[in-house]
Amino acid sequence: MKATVEKIEKNKVKLEIEVDPHIFDKAMESAYLKNRKNIAIPGFRKGKAPRKVIERYYGERIFYEDALNIACPEAYDQAVKENGIEPVDRPEIDIVQIGQGNPLIFTATVTIKPEVELGQYKGVEVEKVEYPVTDEEVEERLRQELERNARWITVEDRAVKLGDRVTLDYSGTVDGEAFEGGTAQNQSLEIGSGRFIPGFEEQLIGANIGEEKEIKVTFPEDYFREELKGKEAVFKVTVHEIKEKELPALDDEFAKDVSEFDTLEEYKADLRKKMEEIAKERAQVENENNVISKVVENATVDIPEVMVENQLDSILRDFDYRLRFQGLDLERYLKLTNTSLDDFRAQYRNEAYNRVKTQLVLEKIAREEAITVEEADMEKEYERMAEQYKRSVDEVKKDFAGSAEYIKENLLIQKTVDFLVHSAHFTEKKESAEADSESEK
Repeated sequence: MKATVEKIEKNKVKLEIEVDPHIFDKAMESAYLKNRKNIAIPGFRKGKAPRKVIERYYGERIFYEDALNIACPEAYDQAVKENGIEPVDRPEIDIVQIGQGNPLIFTATVTIKPEVELGQYKGVEVEKVEYPVTDEEVEERLRQELERNARWITVEDRAVKLGDRVTLDYSGTVDGEAFEGGTAQNQSLEIGSGRFIPGFEEQLIGANIGEEKEIKVTFPEDYFREELKGKEAVFKVTVHEIKEKELPALDDEFAKDVSEFDTLEEYKADLRKKMEEIAKERAQVENENNVISKVVENATVDIPEVMVENQLDSILRDFDYRLRFQGLDLERYLKLTNTSLDDFRAQYRNEAYNRVKTQLVLEKIAREEAITVEEADMEKEYERMAEQYKRSVDEVKKDFAGSAEYIKENLLIQKTVDFLVHSAHFTEKKESAEADSESEK
């Protein structure tokens, strides 16, 4: 096989590939064996006619399509590898010469990865992000735990107030007509939760058990159902039950009930420790992202449109996958939000572009700095995964055998990010005069 490369555009090349006659003849033989059972020739049982007889009867072109499908991909892959080309799209194939006894010659025009011009990437200066855990945040977390362990006590001697949980019936109309989803019985609602249409819950305050109350509300202009956007609705509501929240006492007994600790102070200390670990991880991720953003911003690259479109396809697949866990899919989501697929793609175009650029820049830095993933790195990652999935290392290797290359690529990117973060210069965050003033208050 011979191949020549011609650069025809900035990120596009044309390969002219010549396949030896005997290799193409093997492809023709494979095409014959594949198709002979379907070919009828007078004087021969179906599927038994020799290849030469079929080619004389129908012409050798009868096998060209399948022979090309056999010979071209292999020759193309070999040419790409030998010439160090990194395609990012399917090639456009054109046949230049074909025929038995002659070399098969074809061209493959393909978009390739663009060249990246790196700017400063070592020692970039970024403001350090930190999230110190305050006493107020710990107290708020304790309050949330109290809320989580609250009891709901039935009350019968007063009207509804903010924070109550009520059981009610309601029936709604728009322009005097009932509408789908506007009626329910024995519906549970916490007053102040914001679950219902704005204004609905507030108007229930002061209602008594058994009393029928008329509530008037207006659906928001951005309501998900087109026919109800901005419409005024009237609901007839009857409250059947009122419950108020009773919080447990914040003491050692509470700590014993909700944790493995004997005292409230021990429980608070453990809460703070866990909150500080989460805050540290959050700060680490943001610091990494800020370094990467700075490095990517300093680089220049002309990204082919096909790479952005492919990344958009990936974003859409991920989005659809997450929606399915909520009982939706992308098609239904677009209908509910009154969004076209083109508008949705436009919304995520910048994100797709930035993802592609970031990937290209990090790959370039890895090459420049000779960053590699060794066998020891892979073993360490398998051990981490084994601990995460509660399986043995051998089981993890077997389960992820088909993803080894993907794991290796991710490790390479992470090692490159670690290199950039390690070399970065972190400065203390500059507080504005306004922020200082607010802090003093």
